[in-house]
Amino acid sequence: MIVSNYMKIFGLMAGLTALILAIAHQLGGPGALVPALVITGLLNFGMFWFSDRAVLSAYRAQIIEPQSEPALYEMVDRLRRRAGLPMPRIAVAPSQQPNAFATGRDQGHAVVCFTRGILQTLSREELEGVTAHELAHIKNRDMLTNTVAATMAGAVIILARIAFFFGDRDRNAFAGLAMLILGPLAAFLVQMAISRQMEFRADRVGAAIAGSPQGLAGALLSLENSARRIPMQVSPSAAHVCIVNPLRRGGLAGLFRTHPPTEERVAKLEALARTG
Repeated sequence: MIVSNYMKIFGLMAGLTALILAIAHQLGGPGALVPALVITGLLNFGMFWFSDRAVLSAYRAQIIEPQSEPALYEMVDRLRRRAGLPMPRIAVAPSQQPNAFATGRDQGHAVVCFTRGILQTLSREELEGVTAHELAHIKNRDMLTNTVAATMAGAVIILARIAFFFGDRDRNAFAGLAMLILGPLAAFLVQMAISRQMEFRADRVGAAIAGSPQGLAGALLSLENSARRIPMQVSPSAAHVCIVNPLRRGGLAGLFRTHPPTEERVAKLEALARTG
């Protein structure tokens, strides 16, 4: 599993590097490729070591101390020991939309982030199910892949817009428009391919950590309903790290769904409860 995840990260970085080089070519022609390659190399290095900070910043999340949320710390500590993991740092994001995610480059540098809304909304059993799901991502070493995808996709979206607005549109208007559309689309497709299978696996492992799939199943239904009613201001490039899609489903956001349907996830958890 470890080798597979690192292969995904390598493939993700290689694919998005190719997109960035294509954007650079659109902006400056062949002479822009070498500088773009150097910049991309530095960007990849930064994404590996510091992408968790970028994701936390996207959600305006702050690391908290144990005395700030003692009950939350106790719960995370109990579940992480059951999972055989080091104690992660805990962050809280100010959004009132109930949601959560894990980030960090490895198990020793992991962060589990909760929104203020989820701490105020879910029952104890449901919050334990969500926490166990995020710990499962850490145990499965998924979070680096998700975090790198979020940060790199955001970079591609920005560069694609730059290519459209500042490229030589008189010479190649169609290519600029195509880059504006296809750059973000390709980034989202990479995210979607990675995230959907990860979520099913984290649901299953998380249910084992929590001791029951019922808390997580109930939480997913509650979170999905809340996400439709309560908006969250976050870049689409960082949406896939959350346990449920934090963006509204209308318009183009519905085309770029990075999570499996919640109903399907709940059905699998309910089947797991019947057989377990």
